[in-house]
Amino acid sequence: MRVLWLVGSLALALLIAVLTLQVPAPVGAGAPATAFSTERAMVDIREIAQRPHPVGSADHARVRAVLLQRMAELGLQTSTQAGALSPKAAQRLEREGGSAHGIELTNLVGVLPGRDPRLPAVALMAHYDTVPDSAGAADDSTGVAAILEAVRAIRARGPADRTLVVILTDGEELNLDGARAFWGGHPLRDRIGAVVNLEARGGGGRAMMFETGRGNAETIALFARAGARATGGVSSNSLAVFVYEAMPNGTDFTIPKARGVQGVNLAFIGRPEQYHAAVSTPDALDPGSVQHIGSQALETADALLRAPALPAATANVVYADLFGRVIISHSPVMGWALLGLAFLGLGLAVWRARTRAELTFADAGRGALDGLWFLSTGLVLTQFVRVLAGPMAGRADSADAYYTLLARLPWMEAGAALTVLAVALVLFGGRTRLDRRIVAGAIALAAVVALALGGLNPIVIGAAVAAVGLSLFPGLAARSTWGSWTGLIGLILLLAIPAQALAPEAAFLFVWTGLLAAVAAALAALLDPSLTRTQSLAPAAIAAVPGGGWILAQAHGVFLGVGMDLPGVLALLGLLVLMLIRPLSPGQGLARPLLIAAAAALLIGGGLSVAAQVMEPMVAAKTA
Repeated sequence: MRVLWLVGSLALALLIAVLTLQVPAPVGAGAPATAFSTERAMVDIREIAQRPHPVGSADHARVRAVLLQRMAELGLQTSTQAGALSPKAAQRLEREGGSAHGIELTNLVGVLPGRDPRLPAVALMAHYDTVPDSAGAADDSTGVAAILEAVRAIRARGPADRTLVVILTDGEELNLDGARAFWGGHPLRDRIGAVVNLEARGGGGRAMMFETGRGNAETIALFARAGARATGGVSSNSLAVFVYEAMPNGTDFTIPKARGVQGVNLAFIGRPEQYHAAVSTPDALDPGSVQHIGSQALETADALLRAPALPAATANVVYADLFGRVIISHSPVMGWALLGLAFLGLGLAVWRARTRAELTFADAGRGALDGLWFLSTGLVLTQFVRVLAGPMAGRADSADAYYTLLARLPWMEAGAALTVLAVALVLFGGRTRLDRRIVAGAIALAAVVALALGGLNPIVIGAAVAAVGLSLFPGLAARSTWGSWTGLIGLILLLAIPAQALAPEAAFLFVWTGLLAAVAAALAALLDPSLTRTQSLAPAAIAAVPGGGWILAQAHGVFLGVGMDLPGVLALLGLLVLMLIRPLSPGQGLARPLLIAAAAALLIGGGLSVAAQVMEPMVAAKTA
C-alpha cells in the first residue's frame, strides 16, 4: 500500500509541476482591443529581429527608424536622446570587432500624456540593441514589441490619470549605457515614479518577475492583483529577488532601482540555448512566452497608471506564487510565527509517537542524520555529474563558452535531477544494505573528480566530509518510520531558523514546506500513531501532492537561474520533497529493486551530462 501511496503522490506532484510550468496559449489578432495579443506583437518582433542589430550597425539604424515610426503610429509623443559610449562600452564594442569611433547611443522616448500631468508617471522600458551575432528575437525584441502592444491595449482601455513614458534604450548589451543616459539626466527622469522593465535570457518558458525596487511590500501587493489578470497568471517569488540581488548581473532596471524608483523586472529564461545566439529568431521564439511576459507587463503598467497612488518604498515582504495563479505574501516577522506553528505540529507528532509508537529521541536524531546524508551526498554527486558536462561558468574562457554552457543547461538539469533521485532511492532502499566502504569510497572519488574539474569549492569539500563520515557509520540510520520522518522535519525546521534570521526572503521554502509536513505528521499521529492503517498515510500522501508539485515547479526555475554553477541546489530542494514523502517509503521487500533503480538513475544522469558535450559542443572563442 505504501508503494501505491508513494507512486500516486509523486505522479500527481509531477503533473502539478508540469502544468504549473506551462506557458499560456498565444492570443490571436482577433482578441479584444483591450487585451494583449501575441499575434499582433509578433508582427513587430519579425520586423525588428530580421537580423542582428548591434550598436553602430546599419540594421541598428533601420530598427531605430522602424520603432520611431511605430511609436508615432501608436499616438506617442516621440523624441530621441543621444548619449556617449562609456569607456567600458567602447572597449567591449571594439573587442567584439566593431569600432567605437564616432558612435553615439540613441534612446527612443515616447510619451502618452495622462489626464493629470501633476501625478508621477509610469515607464515601460526595454532595450532595442542586440549582440553582434544574434537577431535577438527574445533579447530584447520581445520586450520592445510587447511594450508596443501594451501601449496599444492601454490606449484602447481609455485615458488614465497618469502619464505613460516608453523608454527604448540603446547600448544595454554594452554597459547599460542607454539607461545610464536616460536616468542620468533626461528631463522626464524625475517625473517617473514606477518602472516596468522587460528582458529575456533565453527563448521561452514562463516569464518571471524576478526583481523589484527596494522596500517592495506595496509593489508586490499591486503586482499580485495585476498579475492575477494576466494571461497564464503570474510567476514570482522573493527567493528570485534575493538571489538576483546577490549576483553580479545587471539590466536596465538596475539604474532606476539604484535611484530608489519602484518597479518590477520581467524576463523569461527557458530555452537557454537561444541566449545571445544566432538561433534566437522569431520562428524559434516560444509565442506562449511572448504572451505571458506581454500580458503581465500590460496588466502591471495599466494598474500603475490607474492607481490612486504609486507604490512607495516601505519594507520588503516574503512572497511566492502558488502554482502560477496567485501570490501569497507576508511580512518577514510572520515567518517566525509560521515556524513556531511548525514546531508545535512537530511536537504534537513526536509526543503521540513517543507515547503510542515508542518513538525515541535517539531515533529521531538518526532520522535527521539520514537527511544530512541525503543532502551532503546529493551535493557531492550533483557537482560530480555537473562537471561531466564541461567547465563551470566561472571557469569558461570566453563568452562563447559561457553561452555554450547555457545551451547545455537542459542536459545538466536532467542529469542533476536523476542524481538526486538516485540518492533518494538509496535512502528508501536502505543505505545500510550497501557496503559502507564502497559507498564512502565512491562518494570520496566523486568529490575528488568534482573538485579537480570544477575547482576548489568549500561547500563540496564540507559535504564530502559529512557524506563520507555518515556513510562509514551505517548504524546512524533511522530504524523506524516515525524516527526517519520526525527527524527529517526537525532538520528542515532547524535549517529554517538561520535562514529566517539571515535571509527571510528565501526562508519561506523551508518554513512553508516544514509547516505543511509538520501538520501532516500531527494529523497522522492523531489518526494512527502506529502508522499501520491505510488512513494513517493519507495526511502525508495528500500533503506530498501540492507540496511536492510546488517545490518541483520552483526547482526548475531555480536551476535555470543558478544551476550552471550550483547544481547542488536540486539536492536541497529534493530534501524538501523527501521530507513530505518520507513516511511513504516502501518496506524492505523492495530494497533490492530500489537500489538497482538508484544505480541506473545515477548512470543515466551522468550519461546525460556527458552527452551534453556531444549535443552542444564547445565553440572556439572568437577573436576580434
